Amino acid sequence: MPPIQDMTSAASASRERPADPSDDAVLLDALQHQVAVFARRAEQTRLGGVGQVRNSMDRAAYLLLNRLDREGPMGVKALAAGMGIDSSTVTRQVAPLVDTGLVKRTSHPEDGRAVVLQLSARGLARLEEVRSSRRELMAQVTDGWTEEERDSFTALLTRFNGALAARAARIPAADQDTGGAEEHSRAAGTG
Repeated sequence: MPPIQDMTSAASASRERPADPSDDAVLLDALQHQVAVFARRAEQTRLGGVGQVRNSMDRAAYLLLNRLDREGPMGVKALAAGMGIDSSTVTRQVAPLVDTGLVKRTSHPEDGRAVVLQLSARGLARLEEVRSSRRELMAQVTDGWTEEERDSFTALLTRFNGALAARAARIPAADQDTGGAEEHSRAAGTG
């Protein structure tokens, strides 16, 4: 389906209020379709930014570096819990970041025996470069939107991601199919 159709059906669905349960089903079908289209387009473009930085940092690395920047040094378990993924996944994803000098392992300030992960100066510089590129991409994609539209979209997407993360947290791992947990975390922006 061409992008124009995707956007048109989303726009018309958002303007219409469901009058009865069958209309609600139509709206929910449109929503799930638009989420699927968004996921495909996000993966196609990787929402990596513009210019030379485009696609230069994978999603897992970006999310890990971003969390360490926003929340400060922390252990693997805390990082995993905050991202809604298991410790072994964080350990695997952090290893190349440590190897390339973007993250460093340091002693916990209160318990010298424990190790915490910390964003290095090089990691912060790299993260800022990627953020800037991604910020430019978001500006281009939402060119023509009002500040209120950008704010509303961000608030609703944040709320949607939070609801997905909360749902994923309530579903026992045994009840999730292999791709389901990963897809929940991707959609929630945590995986």
